[in-house]
Amino acid sequence: MKRLIIMLLILGNAAAPALAQSKSKEQKKYDLTIMTNKEQQYPLRVFRLLKSIRDKFGMKKGQTYSVLKNPDTGLIESAERITRFSCLVDELKTIDEDFMADEPFSYQILHLLPGNSQQFDIKVVTADGQRSKTLPIRTKQTQEMWFLATKNIENPQLRDVYAIVWETDDLGIEAKGTIYGISSLRPDLYTKNVESSKRMFKIEGRVDENIKDSLYNIYIANTHDALNALGDNEYVACVPVVNKRFEWQTELDHPCVGRLRCIFPDGSLCSAWIDLDFVPGETYHITVHNGYYDDDVAYEQRVGRLSGKSLIAPRQESVTITGDFKFEDSEDDKEAAKTNVNARVNAIQAELKMIDEAFAAIKYMHNPSHSQLEPHFKQILTLSKSIDTRFQGLANSTKDNCLSPNEQREMYKFIIDMYRYQNRKLNEVSAIRLTKSAQKLQKYINGQIEKYLGEMSKL
Repeated sequence: MKRLIIMLLILGNAAAPALAQSKSKEQKKYDLTIMTNKEQQYPLRVFRLLKSIRDKFGMKKGQTYSVLKNPDTGLIESAERITRFSCLVDELKTIDEDFMADEPFSYQILHLLPGNSQQFDIKVVTADGQRSKTLPIRTKQTQEMWFLATKNIENPQLRDVYAIVWETDDLGIEAKGTIYGISSLRPDLYTKNVESSKRMFKIEGRVDENIKDSLYNIYIANTHDALNALGDNEYVACVPVVNKRFEWQTELDHPCVGRLRCIFPDGSLCSAWIDLDFVPGETYHITVHNGYYDDDVAYEQRVGRLSGKSLIAPRQESVTITGDFKFEDSEDDKEAAKTNVNARVNAIQAELKMIDEAFAAIKYMHNPSHSQLEPHFKQILTLSKSIDTRFQGLANSTKDNCLSPNEQREMYKFIIDMYRYQNRKLNEVSAIRLTKSAQKLQKYINGQIEKYLGEMSKL
């Protein structure tokens, strides 16, 4: 409380007039004139000196005053008050003694005399570490400067700066200069925060209304095999959902693999999960619905499954995309077309893997109920529709590059084989009573096979 009142005064905060309205017991308790040395934890003499000079000799013209607050918390992130002044040199006669007396309450103090060629400025950084500016303090050899920096007691992440710089006239009678009162993020913490952000991996998630009471276990390992070897209880964090949102972060020295697995409101652990790459300096966004999820495609393309950098194990199944597509254009056009095709192929392969994982989860369920099966079949149907959309783009892209009818037939054969593969997987779980979602999935698969057989016949 003491420190807060002091900083509001030196920065000219709007609360200062309110403090002067009455002489309550609380005000007397924190009256600066009755503070003892034992209570002092800040540069009191410097504060009094600079405030006195500013109040008596400060110029309103050209004065700078600003405060930046966090809109969410209302806490000050940075503040500054810069005041020009003009006074007799005698008014500054105690300045050396005052600054040196308060040296024990600072972590940096500096005195530059006229004739010294060193210029001096400070970096003002906001609390989020994203916005900063350099503020010149001493710009001429003819100036004298005192500078003192101390840790803000109310918020140890902030640094308070008290500084005064001036020069005298030729007769050494009058002094003209500037007083600085600055609060901003400590530069050493700013540097640490920048380094930390380069190592930080974050998951930011949202969930549907009907699963807002769920929890999420986070698993992490150096390899996908090691991740698969972890037990259900070997998680590193259990993250709650608050207001239909959840968030988790950790610092990493190198890319890892991780798993996100839901815990239902009844305490049971979901039989399916989401595996993804944990990459330092990256944030993965996900929206979880009841039985399926919307993944972060941009993330997967940048550093995940679709980037070529993923640590997730490659797809282990019989359905693959093969073929050496021919391009008749220039070398640059060929390369661009191949890149486009490869990106679409990688996206399809990633979704095929997710379908495999969903079928595997169904296969190993013991006497599941309809409500337990529904989400998995819904997820497979969503992925199948997504694959069809991607395949349409792939087909259009390759047609533009003059594929022969035989090559186009090979492409249609691939998509037909993919849907037939899903039919086989459905037959493997035929002992399980099929749900409405499973029936809908099978109807969709049969319709797709019929559609693409028609496309092949046209060729």
